[in-house]
Amino acid sequence: MIRDPSAKTPAKAAPKKKAPPKAVPAKGAKISAADAAKVPAGRKGIIAVAAPSFRRERVLIKRGVWPVAGCDEAGRGPLAGPVVAAAVILDPDRIPRGIDDSKRLTAEEREKLFDKICATAQVSVAVASPARIDRDNILRASLWALKRAVVALPEAPRHVFVDGRDRLDTACDCEAVIGGDGIVLSIAAASIVAKVTRDRLMCALAQDCPGYGFEQHKGYAVPEHLDALDRLGPSIHHRSFFAPVAAARAKHMPWTVEPVHDLFSVTEVEVEARVEIDASVNL
Repeated sequence: MIRDPSAKTPAKAAPKKKAPPKAVPAKGAKISAADAAKVPAGRKGIIAVAAPSFRRERVLIKRGVWPVAGCDEAGRGPLAGPVVAAAVILDPDRIPRGIDDSKRLTAEEREKLFDKICATAQVSVAVASPARIDRDNILRASLWALKRAVVALPEAPRHVFVDGRDRLDTACDCEAVIGGDGIVLSIAAASIVAKVTRDRLMCALAQDCPGYGFEQHKGYAVPEHLDALDRLGPSIHHRSFFAPVAAARAKHMPWTVEPVHDLFSVTEVEVEARVEIDASVNL
């Protein structure tokens, strides 16, 4: 076949522009349930986190058990400030939207939900001071505050959900739910109330004891707080038996630290030699 050199060669098709790659969450990143619906199926490395639900409360309501409360605390880990416990009985007909584990929310979101929860639900708060924490230990002080919060509710609940593995000694049934602030809606609401209340309280303590930065770190053992402890020593709002606080107290107030005696140490005892003479023996 002979081609005519004067014939025009067909123009090549322009290459198709590639669509910009879609942003993919980092491997192992957690996303909300709403965002999870937008992710293509089969995408690996993404953990969808479901929001807490009112399912357990509704099961009890259908069985005629009401009121049902959720309770949680904030402030077990910090070096300073109290433990704040909250108990909440949500109104099934007026549940604010957006309630979630307080740790998954921003400070602004918590503040808005705090106002909505207090406006629509029955709420109570109890506080365990640093002195009680020093006397009873952090676990017992937390359980004490949680029980006080339940007792302080305007209406006595018939069932209580509490976050964690320890049940409360209450007059009604109590069910401990590990990770409950991310599962049970009433506990999540209580976690928001406890967190916002404690954050506000720590900001007030920052004015009473300036220099520690309570308004920033809320008493947690961040480097700035540890530096302030080493520089200023502990305040009256610090928990005396937490290790960094005890170390700062030993540095700034050594006269307040009692010496610890080692029960397993070996001490030398000087014994006076005594010789007894039997008179019946002829010398």
